[in-house]
Amino acid sequence: NGTVHVVISATKQLIMSDVEVEEPVIASEEEEEFVAEQGATEVKLFGKWSFDDIEIRDISLVDYIACKGDHATYLPHTAGRYQKKRFRKASCPIVERLACTLMRKGRNSGKKLMAVRIVQHTLEIIHLLTDQNPVQVVVDAIINSGPREDSTRVGGAGVVRRQAVDMSPFRRVNYALYLIATGAREASFRNLKTMAECLAEELVNAARGSSNSYAIKKKDEIERVSKSNR
Repeated sequence: NGTVHVVISATKQLIMSDVEVEEPVIASEEEEEFVAEQGATEVKLFGKWSFDDIEIRDISLVDYIACKGDHATYLPHTAGRYQKKRFRKASCPIVERLACTLMRKGRNSGKKLMAVRIVQHTLEIIHLLTDQNPVQVVVDAIINSGPREDSTRVGGAGVVRRQAVDMSPFRRVNYALYLIATGAREASFRNLKTMAECLAEELVNAARGSSNSYAIKKKDEIERVSKSNR
């Protein structure tokens, strides 16, 4: 038994001497920086479009156009329950809200994956047309398309007159999305142009403030009517 024990201990020593002990590798500063940069992954829409440099140029709409911080998403499909409480949809990412407004007219209702695909193609086309971040173009279009004044019906018992009223910032965003989606839908109906092409054109024109945009034309009309009813 004693001899066996000596043999085993000797073989252990031989094995230990054969194994080289690896020294810890000290990374250079550049490598450490690179690792840190890779670790902090930036959230980009569809893996392409950054939210970091998005600027909301209208101070009144900052709280209602959700595209920064927690509202930056990889896809415009968060499956959030934004209709459960009043004003909760203000925290829905703005590109997702655009996708949701496309799902209208019965035959399109509920087809969110189709709407997301249309939005994805739209952003690609906008980038080709303008060479800008398409999310910024969408935000500018929404800011420009929302009417700032509207007219409401006042009076009863058969005497009805229109009274001009200011529009709340939240309603401005909602109305802008509605007008943009409606303009794109009407442009692509019975047309060779795809929905994505029409939506891209509508958004680019609206972002420029051009009257070729359906949304800008409607906005100007609403504001003109309300001005005459002040």
